[in-house]
Amino acid sequence: MPALPTLEVLKSEARALRADAAAAGRPLTQSKALEQVARRHGVRDWNTAAALARRNAPDTPAMVGQRVRGRFLGQPFAGEVLGLEKQGSHWKISLRFDQPVDVVEFESFSNFRRQVSALVGADGVSPARRSDGTPHLVLAP
Repeated sequence: MPALPTLEVLKSEARALRADAAAAGRPLTQSKALEQVARRHGVRDWNTAAALARRNAPDTPAMVGQRVRGRFLGQPFAGEVLGLEKQGSHWKISLRFDQPVDVVEFESFSNFRRQVSALVGADGVSPARRSDGTPHLVLAP
């Protein structure tokens, strides 16, 4: 069996299939579209296709929709991965924190962030560093 595209590509194919079917006057449910995409790629069903696509995915620090925790600019956080995009040898990750994180360490000033984007390696550690040498973003294993 040839390697499957990424999960995002498979889902995009399903959305396009639904749009084409709707334009032709034959509405198609999302689940039926996903099943058809799986069969087009030689896989018996969507659950199997999704599992294979995840297993064959390049090393990623996280998955879109995944709950993560770690440290951003030295502050602990918990949140959700909103986006993940390969950029060279790193990944651009977009996160939404459950609670805003104060990214300033001065007593007389605060700057709370609820959503951030940063570059990280497959290990979930940002190559960008603060002046004290700690990474901007570290995802907990």
